[in-house]
Amino acid sequence: MDNKNIQNPFQNGMAQLDKVTKIKDFSKEFIARLRQPDRDIRISIPVKMDDGSMKIFEGYRVEYNNTLGPYKGGIRYHKDTEINEVKALAFWMTLKCAVAGIPMGGGKGGITVDPKELSKTELEKLSRGWVQKLADILGPKKDVPAPDVNTTPEIMAWMANEYAKITEEETGATFTGKPLDKGGSAGRGSATGLGGFYVFNSLRKQIGLSEKCKIVVQGFGNVGVNVAQSFIENGHKVIAISDSKGGIYNADGLDIEKLGEYKKKNGSLSGFAGSKNLTNKELLETECDLLIPAAFENVITEANAEKIKAKAILELANGPITPEADEILFKKGIPVIPDILANSGGVTVSYFEWDQNLREEHWSEKEVFEKLLPMMNDATQKTFKNAKEYSTDLIRGAFILALERISEKMGY
Repeated sequence: MDNKNIQNPFQNGMAQLDKVTKIKDFSKEFIARLRQPDRDIRISIPVKMDDGSMKIFEGYRVEYNNTLGPYKGGIRYHKDTEINEVKALAFWMTLKCAVAGIPMGGGKGGITVDPKELSKTELEKLSRGWVQKLADILGPKKDVPAPDVNTTPEIMAWMANEYAKITEEETGATFTGKPLDKGGSAGRGSATGLGGFYVFNSLRKQIGLSEKCKIVVQGFGNVGVNVAQSFIENGHKVIAISDSKGGIYNADGLDIEKLGEYKKKNGSLSGFAGSKNLTNKELLETECDLLIPAAFENVITEANAEKIKAKAILELANGPITPEADEILFKKGIPVIPDILANSGGVTVSYFEWDQNLREEHWSEKEVFEKLLPMMNDATQKTFKNAKEYSTDLIRGAFILALERISEKMGY
């Protein structure tokens, strides 16, 4: 994960866009519009800390494109979060919503902070402060934020409450990813991981993988844990997994539930019974059927792409593979199922939550997943069809699907 700051993620996004325009002719004016967000905002958030001192935090909201509907996208709390990262994530979110076929645009937010260094009171003040500075541009028909790295349903509840206090808006539909008892959707917590599994399952035969695969997952957050569980429940084996400190390997497969308890008790995955310790670098280069980067951007680069021994990659993190590495993997014949398709289950269920709030309905988890599955399958097969038709990779196949949908709505 040390590669995170080596490359500007927004430049990576623009490089991906350039590659697509070389294989399909889109209007120059349309592509020019997509090179810039509609609006990017930086804010300062003063917080009175528990010791009485005042600390100023930098926050962001990028509203990239709302052609298909209200801006939609998570809020990230991380010490390395900065405007180019947020712009890249908002750009990818624009495409992701279009690929998923939901009536929403792309946005993203964040605060440069290590939330582990704050008390709960300080974290709540910071979260409410972000809303106070941005309430004017938010709203169920304008901009609908959600959780992302290091933000939780509880943080969304604070934000939704602050927004309601400021605006007296009562639907609760301005924020998604809320707790169930505060208007959240059943299934939201596992939606990104499960959606990733649905996409993989829809493509498995087409990319030549067997019914029982050996899986490697980088990331032990909500997405990594949920996708690992989804694969295990469907008869696959997770042979290696890691968090930010490092990973573990067991050729016979890992018990993710027991591993979660172990990490809670010991603070890391290291030393888990029957497993071998790995660095994150070693984990990425482990031989397997499917590698799932589910942590941060830029973890597979020109420097390590040649050493990847996976038969296929499922991108559950946003932008985990640089454009240069994409080329290397394509030449090696390793199919990459791109983030804007693979992790779109999360935003799709976020859209379901927004829809339920506006309709004043509550759907069961079963109903949510029954609605999610056909949408994921449809987006996956359309992406595969594009890749085949244009003799290209799945990344460009997904980009073409998204760009066609946005350009058509914009009238280009």
